[in-house]
Amino acid sequence: MEAHGEALSAADARLLRGPVLEQALRWVRSATGGEVKRCAPLAGGTSSAVHALDVAVAGSVRPLVLRRFVRTDWLAEEPDLAQREALVLERLAPGPVPAPELVAVDPDGALAGAPAVLMTRLPGAVVWRPRDLEPFLRGLAAALPAIHATPVGPGALPAYEPYALGSRRAPSWSRRPDVWERAFALLDAPPTGAAPCFLHRDYHPGNVLWAGGAVCGVVDWAVARIGPPAADVGHCRWNLARALGRDAADRFLALCGGDAYHPYWDVAAALGGYDAAELERKDPAEEEFLARAVAACR
Repeated sequence: MEAHGEALSAADARLLRGPVLEQALRWVRSATGGEVKRCAPLAGGTSSAVHALDVAVAGSVRPLVLRRFVRTDWLAEEPDLAQREALVLERLAPGPVPAPELVAVDPDGALAGAPAVLMTRLPGAVVWRPRDLEPFLRGLAAALPAIHATPVGPGALPAYEPYALGSRRAPSWSRRPDVWERAFALLDAPPTGAAPCFLHRDYHPGNVLWAGGAVCGVVDWAVARIGPPAADVGHCRWNLARALGRDAADRFLALCGGDAYHPYWDVAAALGGYDAAELERKDPAEEEFLARAVAACR
């Protein structure tokens, strides 16, 4: 199974990795009082166009990141993505979570041509296939408690909900359609009991930066929510299973203290709001992950 964001269609590659519009660069110049000396796309993202910028300001160079929400389908469902990420970055700024600092936000795209967030660029790099798996998984697990402990005022963020299903039909290649039918039914009845907290909502290795063998940053905060902490654990498990295998996902859960973990969260992550075409592109290894979760829910 491929890691998140490793494959893009030609159309998505043009939209998300293509050149930044001059209108957006003018907004950056206005927001910083500087000149953009370098602009390069950052790999990995699938929901927005993210570019690394070097901006010359008062004799020094500021490393920044410009994130533009250019997918009209996402904006139709969540038009406040830029504003929400800006709010979250402001809330995280005084705390222990290593997140970018907000520089500027254009909530509706009136200035940048699309809703946009300009933020500081953190050091480090994304790691999907580490040399040493155990410290990698420990680092991912250790970063979550500080995220979940972030104080956020009531009503500041939406409540967590599983991504809406785009299809309730098993892939045509599946030999176990009953697994999918049971999974679709399970998604409608989330477990109760866990106290809600601040969630990243898209926590996985592609949104974690590493330097010197340690986590040095967590990025991509636009879909943050308030909800059960296990939602972040399940989302990361699903991505780990796809990239590194089931054993890695299980070890991550153990490091998170998974005794009270409900397999519902594996189901929610594995179904992920995929439409019929996306379900068709899944493979037997992904089906096996889902089957194990469904069996554990009984």
